[in-house]
Amino acid sequence: MTYTILAIVVLVVVVLFVLMSRKPEPTKPGLAEKKGVSPEAKAKSIKPAAAAQAGSHEPIKAAPSAPPAAAEGAAPRPAAAPAQMRDLSELRKGLAKARGQTGFLGRLASLFAGKKDLDPAIADQVEEILLTSDVGVATTQAILGRLREGLEKHELSSSQAVWNALRGEATRILGIGGGKIDVSRRPTVIFMVGVNGVGKTTTIGKLATKLKGEGKTVLLAAGDTFRAAAVQQLEVWGKRIGCEVVKGKEGADPGAVIFDAIQKAKQAGVDVVLADTAGRLQTKTPLMDELKKIARTMQKASEGAPHETLLVLDSTNGQNATSQAKMFQEAIPLTGIVLTKLDGTAKGGVILGICEELKIPVRYVGLGERADDLREFVAEEFVEALFGTSAEETAAA
Repeated sequence: MTYTILAIVVLVVVVLFVLMSRKPEPTKPGLAEKKGVSPEAKAKSIKPAAAAQAGSHEPIKAAPSAPPAAAEGAAPRPAAAPAQMRDLSELRKGLAKARGQTGFLGRLASLFAGKKDLDPAIADQVEEILLTSDVGVATTQAILGRLREGLEKHELSSSQAVWNALRGEATRILGIGGGKIDVSRRPTVIFMVGVNGVGKTTTIGKLATKLKGEGKTVLLAAGDTFRAAAVQQLEVWGKRIGCEVVKGKEGADPGAVIFDAIQKAKQAGVDVVLADTAGRLQTKTPLMDELKKIARTMQKASEGAPHETLLVLDSTNGQNATSQAKMFQEAIPLTGIVLTKLDGTAKGGVILGICEELKIPVRYVGLGERADDLREFVAEEFVEALFGTSAEETAAA
């Protein structure tokens, strides 16, 4: 028994001696050591975070990023784009003619290319480009007044500064409102007006498609009772997108047709009524008076109607489009502009003239033949697409 206890004691002593004499295994290198970062450097990188957790109030300063200077012979680089914009590739594509070398913006860019020092006389060249791009005399003079003042005070001493000033003026002029229409009222009555051939009926079909895609129910009122083709065209759109079309006999009173359409929409709980009208020259007083009569009839059908009166303009008509807008605005209060065929003109300045002179916001712009080519107008996006540089253009520069 004594020998057994002694043997156990000896065994325990041996085991303890072996454990105590064993060397500890080296620790595996951490991520910082693997990448060649010393423990001292790692400790330093932790200090700012620890200080922040401890309630340090010292701000972390970032070096301001200056815009890159324009290369010799190159157009001025645009200012940074506003955040959270939609994809502008389709909008840039639609404005390709205006952005091209012979277009509105292309000619301005060529004027400033490679110039480090600017003479105040450059304002005269800017004036010529603006006037020949359908910006209009009054709007051009307003822009040049601010431009010349900046040049004389040497506040705009570089091509980049002038480019940014022009871009800022465009944003100011176009930023009077616009964009998506409010269709919260049921039914919201939208009165579409314009001269012949501007794409009014097609715009109604595209707008109906957009509203249907947003989950709204839409009814089309064929108020152009003098042109059978307009009614047929509206019916084609109605079948394509699943909208009912209310029409009358050929030559019927357009006000009566639209009145019936509004009443039907109220009974059926339809969200939006899009009312087409016959195209009319703005100089024909009897036809313009008829629009006033239709508007009064719409008010009898629904309180506050029409809730939106949109003038459809063909942007390729240039200054004539501005003249149309003035005449229609005098006849009936306009709540917005739809500018079609913007992809078909290299000038594009008419949009600035209308917004600056008439203070009528642009609601939508048409950039092609497809239904989804009717785009809600957002001033910041439009200016960025017009003045800015796409990723492809930046890579090619």
